[in-house]
Amino acid sequence: MASQLLFFMAPEDEVAFFRMLERFRLEVYPRRVPPDWTPFFASEQTTPQLPEEELYLTDPAIGDVIVDKIKRGPDKGFWRVDEVRSPVIFMERSRRNEDDELLNGQLWAELDATPQTGRRSVAPDRLRRLYGELEGWIKKSFRRSDPPGYFIGPHAARAHKEGLVLRENEHRGRTVEIWR
Repeated sequence: MASQLLFFMAPEDEVAFFRMLERFRLEVYPRRVPPDWTPFFASEQTTPQLPEEELYLTDPAIGDVIVDKIKRGPDKGFWRVDEVRSPVIFMERSRRNEDDELLNGQLWAELDATPQTGRRSVAPDRLRRLYGELEGWIKKSFRRSDPPGYFIGPHAARAHKEGLVLRENEHRGRTVEIWR
């Protein structure tokens, strides 16, 4: 079972998150990697370069990112990151929908050996610690939600109090409130 953390981040919360990531020297990869992609380090200054919706964060000191070439479909010629065998953390960014509501994002990492995913061994301890630190920072810095299970960034919480609707990123997703 993958470790997953659901959150709502306003753009200012995301900048603060990437400011915190600077000390880890994590490289950024998009979900579909173009053949000419050059990874860059996650930092406050590189947030404008981030892929629009989904990305991978990886520490090159932990291990190499394993990719496979996509041979069919609209993404033919791109590379796909093998998120089970690679030491990566997947991040889906919070974004606004057509009704100007903020949809949740998530952090996700495959850390355990499970028959469903094909992972034969647990993730390296360094990746487990890294994911634990990111999770701890979010849980410490963000507010809890009602219904439970989401963490709301300080700027997103402030915008919510001013009328911004927070919505689950699912078909017919529920609205989310700040836990009181």
